[in-house]
Amino acid sequence: MKRMIWAAAVVVAATCGMVTLAAGAPGQCTVSGYDTFDCDVALDGGGLTFALPDGKTFAFTLVEEGVGTAFLIEADAGPGQVPEEMRGFSAVDGKPGCWARGDDFEFCVLVAQ
Repeated sequence: MKRMIWAAAVVVAATCGMVTLAAGAPGQCTVSGYDTFDCDVALDGGGLTFALPDGKTFAFTLVEEGVGTAFLIEADAGPGQVPEEMRGFSAVDGKPGCWARGDDFEFCVLVAQ
């Protein structure tokens, strides 16, 4: 059985530009700029983290009720390297598991349960 994971159920693990992924749940991800791809989604508290096909890491966390922030972390990130921060994400009406920042960036996460 598959169900959509709402980003409200998970947390980001990023410190000083380095990311540690917890054991992931197999799923399918869709992210602006990439085709739909299989992914292992690390869920921990209030955010989620998964690897993108190009080796970057995508991390998302809620910052307040219904509003989230995403981070793109380079594949070769080292200590002190700041990830790209994207603010202002909100849930997409009619698309469970999807969050968007206006029309410029959207992601969806479907996790097998």
